[in-house]
Amino acid sequence: MKRISIVIPALNEADSIGRVVGEMPWDRIAECIVVDNGSTDRTAAIAAEAGARVIESPRGYGAACKTGSDAALASSDIVVFMDGDGSDIIADLGRLVGPIECGERDFVIGSRLRGSREPGSMLPSQLFANWLVGKLIWRMHRFRYTDMGPFRAIRRTALEHLHMSEMTYGWNLEMQVKACQYQLRIEEIAVDYRKRVAGDSKVSGNLQASFRTAVRIFAVLFRTGLSRRPKRLR
Repeated sequence: MKRISIVIPALNEADSIGRVVGEMPWDRIAECIVVDNGSTDRTAAIAAEAGARVIESPRGYGAACKTGSDAALASSDIVVFMDGDGSDIIADLGRLVGPIECGERDFVIGSRLRGSREPGSMLPSQLFANWLVGKLIWRMHRFRYTDMGPFRAIRRTALEHLHMSEMTYGWNLEMQVKACQYQLRIEEIAVDYRKRVAGDSKVSGNLQASFRTAVRIFAVLFRTGLSRRPKRLR
């Protein structure tokens, strides 16, 4: 039985979402959910035409991720998150979910820094932020992340136990910190990464967006990450 739900938050990705959904390995997954995060273009219509299940969400990257994971089929054991701009490469899905499917891991994150990146796909500011956050998490929790990349897979029961609350671009970091706190079995693997198909990144497309995201990320880090005490899954 197919037990993988893929969740794609999308805001004004009409130029890329059809390609992203069209590349889905339908023989391996139960569904592809595109969460329309308030688009003013044809993102939702194009995603539906390509075969995705489209749902709407309040604005906010984390809000879209949570709405999508909450809506995933009850039969899905694994939830996979990825972006809708065409930068994540779905061919890496098997390696991402494999450690969870075989029962060895609860959470697997794809690292763009360990993989092969298309030139221009990540800005120097992004590389520095990932390096710095990785260092801080290592000091707090003794787990070495190299990236906060969007392409990730998590066991559904583990995700439910994390009680995710960050509704902005800090969602990814909150998940990584809480995965350490709850002592999930974590693995980081190398994934390839390419430039977005069209448009500008909502996270790092300009100086204002980059600054706003950086402030949020570090606020999330120090709000969730200061506690070193392991938490119990419940």
